[in-house]
Formats: sequence, C-alpha cells, structure tokens
Amino acid sequence: MNVLIAGAGRLGTRVAQVLKAAGNEVTVVDVDEERVDALHGRCDARLLVGDAAEQAVQSRAGAAHADLVIAATGRDEDNLVISYVAKRHFAAPRVVARVNDDDNAWLFDHHWGVDIAVPSATPLVSLIEEATGAADTVALLRLSTAGIGIIETAITGRSKAAGRLLGDIELPEGTLVATVVRGGNPTAPSPSMRLEPGDELLLVSHSAQERDIHAAFQ
Repeated sequence: MNVLIAGAGRLGTRVAQVLKAAGNEVTVVDVDEERVDALHGRCDARLLVGDAAEQAVQSRAGAAHADLVIAATGRDEDNLVISYVAKRHFAAPRVVARVNDDDNAWLFDHHWGVDIAVPSATPLVSLIEEATGAADTVALLRLSTAGIGIIETAITGRSKAAGRLLGDIELPEGTLVATVVRGGNPTAPSPSMRLEPGDELLLVSHSAQERDIHAAFQ
C-alpha cells in the first residue's frame, strides 16, 4: 500500500514508523525543514519538505498513486485543505484527517474530501485501524522477533482511569506501562503518577489484547 502522510509531528511520525514497519511504501511531507531533517535515521519513510496543502507538493509526493492519504498536521485548516486536494485533484481512494479541535469536527466530511475523521484523543492503534481498515491492529504493532506487542491507550475525561493512580490500575498479566506521554513529552511512569485526561500510555505485553487494555483504563 502506498501511503502519503502530511505532518511530521509526533503523531505523523509514529504512524509512518508503524506503517513502514508493516511493509507499506510511506511518504511523509512537512513544511518544517528542520522537523523533516530530524527524522533522518529515525523514520525509514521517504521524506519531503513542502506544504502538503499545495497541489504541486502533493503531486511531487506521489498523491496520484497513493492508496491512503493521512492529514495529520496540528492545524485543522491545513488538514481540511490537504484532504480536499488529495480527494478532488488526485482522487485518493481513502483520506483520513486528524481533528485537533472538537469544535471543528462537523467540517470534516465528504465535502472536504474526508473519508475518516479522527479526533486528536484517539489512540494511535485506533487511528491505524481506521486508516487501513486492518482487522487486527495489535498485530500491526507486534514486535515479531520478541513476541511482544505495543498497545496505546488515551485517557479522556470519560475514562475510568482518569484521576486514579497508575499503581492502582490492575493490568493484565505480563503487561507493563512503558511510558506516559503528557503534554507531548514522554514521562517515566511510576505507581504514584495520577493519570490525567490527555495522557497517552504506551504499554508492552506478550499476551494482552487491545480489548484487555481498554477494559483496564476505559
């Protein structure tokens, strides 16, 4: 599958790494040259500097041959234009766009070329599932050589784990919290850490499934 990802931020980079590791052809485009340069050696995708909202840049990035376009920038207006250009000018079969501000969610529909609108609080695994239509997203993230899977979950105001201490969460056997991403920064987890809405947790496990993690935190 050929994938074009607009936005080389934390989300776009992680999606690119996962899809590339799964054997897809991935191109990442970002207007920030320094951000793109920082990805060399960290992400084995094709990297391109440019504004993906521009038709010429999408053309150079191969949008005409993309099976999937993901608009993952931090600006909703950019993601809408990127989606529109990908769908209207290049007839991209599947366009997934990140919604940064929930108040803008109503805009992300077929009129702007968006097939799937993904709220910013959606865990990475769910985004990959929405984007690819994969039935088993956990397998996509599985570290086959070690037999260990990586699962992500996001804490929202509705999560039962919100406000609770990490040490009080009963995890499935053989499962550890690898890091808690808070405010865009990875944090070493400790049992005394109180989980807050907006936190993203990366867990490693040799046996747990996504539904098991969901049951523990959501």
